[in-house]
Amino acid sequence: MNNIVKGTVQVAALMIFSLLMNKLAELLHLPVPGSILGIIVVFILLETGILRLEWIELGANWLLAELLLFFIPAAVGVMKYIPMLESDGVRILIVVIFSTFIVMASSGLLASRIAKQKERRASR
Repeated sequence: MNNIVKGTVQVAALMIFSLLMNKLAELLHLPVPGSILGIIVVFILLETGILRLEWIELGANWLLAELLLFFIPAAVGVMKYIPMLESDGVRILIVVIFSTFIVMASSGLLASRIAKQKERRASR
């Protein structure tokens, strides 16, 4: 029960923070979406120790576990563009497959590089 309350409070805090970052990006007319700005700010706060991981970890893990649910509205919204998919669907599919491959390859290379750096630090 305690974890449920703690997780709910953490999710609420993350949502409020997200809304604040969206408003900040809107007010400052930044070319970066508020969600990206929020990720950058949370990362900086975590790295500097101002925000402790324990304060958001349970809520963030729940949000990551349920991530698929957040894509359902986007998938349903695609149904409005059936005529565009009929005419340009193959090109869109090629772009999606190519970009997926690029993301997978770059993520793998980055993870490999980070693992090698950790191994070097551990062997010192």
